[in-house]
Amino acid sequence: MATDLKPTVSPAQSLDLLDIRLGRVLNAEPAPGTPKPAYRLTVDFGKYGTRVSVGRFTGHTPQELIGAQVLGVLNFEPRPVGDSVSEVLILGVQLPGAPSGDATPLVPLHAAKLGSKVF
Repeated sequence: MATDLKPTVSPAQSLDLLDIRLGRVLNAEPAPGTPKPAYRLTVDFGKYGTRVSVGRFTGHTPQELIGAQVLGVLNFEPRPVGDSVSEVLILGVQLPGAPSGDATPLVPLHAAKLGSKVF
């Protein structure tokens, strides 16, 4: 069994604090000024608006990302990344065989309403 698991927490200590919602990537372009290659994604979260995310999803082409539904954490503080401000964290997992931090986004199996909450 893996030994690098974090301590057990209650939903109230973790998931209940995060506002994770479904969005759709409208645009993906190389992010200028980042220390490692990254994309600047424009993501539509329905009634929660359009937000920008900077992430290392460069194992995909922009065309693969545009139109994809993704999961984003809406209530993290915006942070500067390169020449952009990342307003939302798009959730992803490590790409097999890729350098640390290179990711593929988590996506739902079926299309759902933009802005839907993860629970």
